[in-house]
Amino acid sequence: MDAAGPSNPAVILPGVLSAVTPLFTREAERLLRAPGHFDWSTVTLLSLVVYVYAVEVQRSDWSAVLAGLAFWLMDWFNEIANALVLHFDGHGALWTVTGSSSYVILIGLTIEISLFFAINGIVFVKLLPADRNVRIAGIPNRWAVALSLSLVSVGVELLLHALGVFHWYYWWWNVASFPVIVVLGYLTFYIVSFTVYDAPKRSRQLAIVGSLGALDLLAGLVFGPLLGWI
Repeated sequence: MDAAGPSNPAVILPGVLSAVTPLFTREAERLLRAPGHFDWSTVTLLSLVVYVYAVEVQRSDWSAVLAGLAFWLMDWFNEIANALVLHFDGHGALWTVTGSSSYVILIGLTIEISLFFAINGIVFVKLLPADRNVRIAGIPNRWAVALSLSLVSVGVELLLHALGVFHWYYWWWNVASFPVIVVLGYLTFYIVSFTVYDAPKRSRQLAIVGSLGALDLLAGLVFGPLLGWI
């Protein structure tokens, strides 16, 4: 196995700093926003996202639509922060993606991943019981479903890591420390999503989603085209 594997010597161990940029970082930087990798399957994925949102719009379920957007925007916030980690560290981001993709948007984000996250929030709220007071295994159902899906999501990342297309660089954000990824990498997305979904007023929902969108847009413009950091 190459530098993508668990034996990668560039992984930072506790108390040890690495001056070597791992191969997967260099590979991801080569793929970053590189033209010529388009695959027609991306159009199908985009059509799926449009369909999912169209169904909710047809049903006038604006809470589901806004919860889905909130989830997607939370991922953009994390992805921008992750790209900034690479900029300031110089060797590795918290997570890095390689492999085949139509378009690598950021160091840890492909167009396929982004389209997946665009509908994941809607999938989540569809799994929530109508009665928010119902408990699952003694846990409030929103938190129970959110935690369960966060664990599943990290399980998928572990599989992708084993396949050599998803890479972690730091010891505290890695296989052995996966609970950190569960909480900071996914649970926060689900919390924001169900907070928007359950908000009693549409104005509150719009305020949260609008604030996330504005923050992501500002950060993307400043750290992207303006400063060139991501």
